[in-house]
Amino acid sequence: MIDKPTYRVPTMEEIGAVPWNGYTAISTFSGCGGSSLGYKMAGFRVLWASEFIPAAQDVYRLNHPDTILDTRDIRDVRPEEILEAIGLERGALDLLDGSPPCASFSTAGKREAGWGEVKPYSDTHQRVDDLFFEYARILEGLQPRVFVAENVSGLVKGKAKGYFKQILAALKACGYNVRAKLLDAQWLGVPQMRQRVIFMGVRNDLGLEPAYPTPLSYRYSVREALPWIISQGDNGGFGGGAMREAVQPSPTIGTGTQAGNVRYPPSLVDAEKPMPTIQAGAGASTSTSWGHGSCIVPRFYRDNRGAFGNGGDITDQPSPTVLSNTVGSHWVVEPESSMDGYAVGKEWDKLKPGGQSDKYFQLVRAPLDGPSQTVTQRGGDTTVGSVPHPTERRKFSIAELKRICAFPDDFQLTGTYSQQWERLGRAVPPVMMYHIAKAIREEILDKL
Repeated sequence: MIDKPTYRVPTMEEIGAVPWNGYTAISTFSGCGGSSLGYKMAGFRVLWASEFIPAAQDVYRLNHPDTILDTRDIRDVRPEEILEAIGLERGALDLLDGSPPCASFSTAGKREAGWGEVKPYSDTHQRVDDLFFEYARILEGLQPRVFVAENVSGLVKGKAKGYFKQILAALKACGYNVRAKLLDAQWLGVPQMRQRVIFMGVRNDLGLEPAYPTPLSYRYSVREALPWIISQGDNGGFGGGAMREAVQPSPTIGTGTQAGNVRYPPSLVDAEKPMPTIQAGAGASTSTSWGHGSCIVPRFYRDNRGAFGNGGDITDQPSPTVLSNTVGSHWVVEPESSMDGYAVGKEWDKLKPGGQSDKYFQLVRAPLDGPSQTVTQRGGDTTVGSVPHPTERRKFSIAELKRICAFPDDFQLTGTYSQQWERLGRAVPPVMMYHIAKAIREEILDKL
């Protein structure tokens, strides 16, 4: 028997109450702050962070109000400015963290075809395959006791190995005993298969070796992360009619509903083609001749007077307030017209749990009784494949995605659905970084 605790990520309040372990850290390429949360879970104080993408900055500020956030391009940041901001001398910082953007090295794309080019990156345009060397420049200037740098597994595959060797040499030249190890989040408390290369270095004068966490003896499944999930085959496989207690999360909420009992007749649904597969499950009270339950139609809405209208494309706008425990049969509508351009449509029917789509990268139905496949940053786009829900013909909701990515339920996100997905898809899972930070604290810093 394995001593396996129930899957649970601490709340933001609980993380904020973790006692300081006496060690300091700063974060570069911080994104929405997944790594920073992991360090805070382990008791570190994150004094300073750097993030260039405006949408990510907004989320970082919301969740890390006590951390200084520098929003400049890292190329414009000097180590001396960081030390002045945090009030430390060179060599006094305990840990430097960073996750230089990795799209150019990812196996999910054209890889080397874009090396050396300025390309679209999130909401900006920039060259990203040289940013590891900017990280090394900051490292050399700060001289922290330990550093951690994270990147995708594609960095050690194929032609990218040349970059990997250059990065390793640059980090060692800063005066560190450096190792690089491939870690998988599914063995570090995260219900997601997510391989990452973790560079770790200890300053040479300290005489200690890098220390990585020991993999856990168990993994968490999608079902354990989302215990309210309904098994495939129950009520047609779409969760229809299943009662949920008020204390459990609400059914998935899609955009496009103006009232709790929105109904759309087939004639209206078919009025505009093609359209993405409809997300169902948001609010149902009374039945109509069109079906019982609610149907999320991104381009149409019902106003407060009960009239149907064309509200323009509101797919990426926030949903109106909805109440939990609003259940009913879910009416899933799929038009006969072509579903090309949408990641979860008729293609979903071809997939078995854990099965790969031939058409879309990462369109793999998440298994119920195993970890999810890797969540990629572009999975929230309607034209990109992603990890679909295991039993319903849709992508994960943001609330579900937080669980899959090991974020607190009350972690705050802003922006559109696709922007919120991107924040989580780019982030280091906080629970994964907690285990890394804990190993560094116990095996390196506590021994100094």
